[in-house]
Amino acid sequence: MERLPFQVTRGAEVYDALPPLPVCVVLHDIRSMYNVGAILRTADAAAVARLYVAGISPLPTQNGVAKTALGAEETVPWEQAPDAAALVATLRERGHEIAALETAPHAVDLFDWKPRFPVCLLLGNEVDGLPPEILATADVCVRIPMLGVKHSLNVATAAGVVLYELLRKYRNLHERAEGKRTHDDLLHHNPNETVAAEAHG
Repeated sequence: MERLPFQVTRGAEVYDALPPLPVCVVLHDIRSMYNVGAILRTADAAAVARLYVAGISPLPTQNGVAKTALGAEETVPWEQAPDAAALVATLRERGHEIAALETAPHAVDLFDWKPRFPVCLLLGNEVDGLPPEILATADVCVRIPMLGVKHSLNVATAAGVVLYELLRKYRNLHERAEGKRTHDDLLHHNPNETVAAEAHG
């Protein structure tokens, strides 16, 4: 079966008027080239504004990154950030909410989080997470629900979960701003309430 681009399917219609996702991602000390490449590919798919590479994270120009990015290293705007803390400070000045993906005790559940766009998402080392000095710059810590034995996901997998949840929330905000009913509204709609309202109308 031929793989059709998402843009030519019926499901793409609701995204036609949606502006690009106002989210940038900072990769701090991500060791694996494959993880960086996979995050780039997801960033392209979700139309992320920009990706910053900090610390020991490999650059998108390296061959190992391109192997999993599959061309996304050429479509996602990116730049190297020599000083991650200074970068975060600049993004905050530009109005970004700084959100760290971390398993901190005070972290907010991803699905309860109400992001304030634009958002800067901080992703840290696969084993050690974000260093304290970078974590301290965050306005909010967010964590993905982990209901099994393991306490965390692969960083590329986690990035995909968070970026698509941000896209969902951004779409809802945009639709509500235009006075439209969101997909979430329709999912939670009780048809009996409409019938009752019409009966009393």
